[in-house]
Amino acid sequence: MPLSEHEQRMLEQMERALYAEDPKFASALEGSGLRTYTRRRVYQAVAGFLAGVALLMAGVVAQLIWVSVVGFLVMLGCAVLAVTGWRKAPKPGEQAVRGPQARRQPPPKRSVMDRIEQRWQRRRDEQGH
Repeated sequence: MPLSEHEQRMLEQMERALYAEDPKFASALEGSGLRTYTRRRVYQAVAGFLAGVALLMAGVVAQLIWVSVVGFLVMLGCAVLAVTGWRKAPKPGEQAVRGPQARRQPPPKRSVMDRIEQRWQRRRDEQGH
């Protein structure tokens, strides 16, 4: 289930707070794991799409409609996986840009726990009214 806009903003704020408090730890965590995983998944989807094309053509040549239909469904599924994986993949410089910007900001005046508690209280107040 995807995160709501509010949850995404909260996550970004927590990431910025982590960078502000411990930039070395945050940069060690960011890595390129997600980017590598999504890139690999897109490549697998492209390979599956090509296999679907091969099945589609083999079904046409052998005059087996069901093989062509299976090939088309494989192509469709892999195309959807490739497009969604490509959209979710972080841009190559996206995380690297966010880190130095967070370090240039002045240090937070309150602790992370104080801000989290304040946000929690604000959320409870919004739900109550």
